[in-house]
Amino acid sequence: MAPLHIVLDARRSRDFGIGTYIRSLVQALSAIDKTNRYTLVSLPGDVRALAGLPENFATSIYARKDGSHSDNFLFPMYLRGLAPDLVHIPLNRVPLLMIRPYVVTVHDLSSLFFEGEEYSGLRIQLRRYRLIRGLTRASRVIAVSEATRRDVEKLAGVAPYRMRMVYNAPNPEFLTPDGPDSAEERSRIMERYQIKPPFLLYAGNIRRHKNVARLVEAFAVVREELAAHPVYAGLRLVIIGDTISQFPQVRQAVIRSRVEQMVRFLGFVPLETLRCFYQAAAAFVFPSRYEGFGLPPLEAMACGTPVVTSNVSSLPEVVGDAAVLVNPENVFDIVRGIREVLLDAPLRADLIRRGREQAARFSWARTARQVLEIYQEAASGE
Repeated sequence: MAPLHIVLDARRSRDFGIGTYIRSLVQALSAIDKTNRYTLVSLPGDVRALAGLPENFATSIYARKDGSHSDNFLFPMYLRGLAPDLVHIPLNRVPLLMIRPYVVTVHDLSSLFFEGEEYSGLRIQLRRYRLIRGLTRASRVIAVSEATRRDVEKLAGVAPYRMRMVYNAPNPEFLTPDGPDSAEERSRIMERYQIKPPFLLYAGNIRRHKNVARLVEAFAVVREELAAHPVYAGLRLVIIGDTISQFPQVRQAVIRSRVEQMVRFLGFVPLETLRCFYQAAAAFVFPSRYEGFGLPPLEAMACGTPVVTSNVSSLPEVVGDAAVLVNPENVFDIVRGIREVLLDAPLRADLIRRGREQAARFSWARTARQVLEIYQEAASGE
């Protein structure tokens, strides 16, 4: 097959979850593919996030974000001017007039499962129409887990022969060994943010289905139970993700549970800082009600942190036997999981060991090889 010109929509390269996918996939593709030509469509301020790539990777600046209505028409026109053999849309927000052939990655279908909790009427119908149209017209649909693959086949009606399952992986920087100055650097970062261990950690977007309000309630119960414990009497909860002002129900849970002084919201932090928080946490707690893949628990495992997470959707598939699983709908089951991880020393040691092994099973090099095969299939019309 002749070399392909592949265009990848990289406008979300600095986002929390999808940004990790874009950056890691591009870096891994650049290491294995010296033949095909790639154009990365980026926002004006994102060029540095995709710097240092080989000569067969170029950047094309496009000023409009993918959330605007005009993106449905203007972005396909822009892509046509780039003359691609194939376009990769790395999340399931496909423009209505998208040019073909294209590949789309589905990270989850939370907008179909949970949009009714936040939107109503015509807006929901339009969102669903755009999502399903984008998936059914794609040459190939990449699902990031078997759970997501089943959801796409069932709810969007995508034919199984056009579906491919390709796992994500932790950022390689989370898997690198600590340097000689790591402990000192962690101490400096903790001082900068004025946070003292012990603390529980949550990292990720704050959406209704992420269940952060219920995590706050569970934390309040655990803190009261361990109020006299010699190690965990001063336990805190650190939440890294969106600015809390957008999600009043989480703030209300903090006030209602009377833990205002014990919960810290940090917004987004740099990757090295996030790694430091993972390593310093007593446990990583991720009681999401739905995940297409669930990357943060793997990142925490890669950093040697014991994990408590949900027993639903893709999470058991991703974490295997290396985490304590809980019912995300039951505050007291979340409490049970946190208590076990904090107080059972043999269990903690076992989870840390198994967690590192589980995280190491996922590789961006393997992901890139599988995605490259999908590009070749889609471009050839197989």
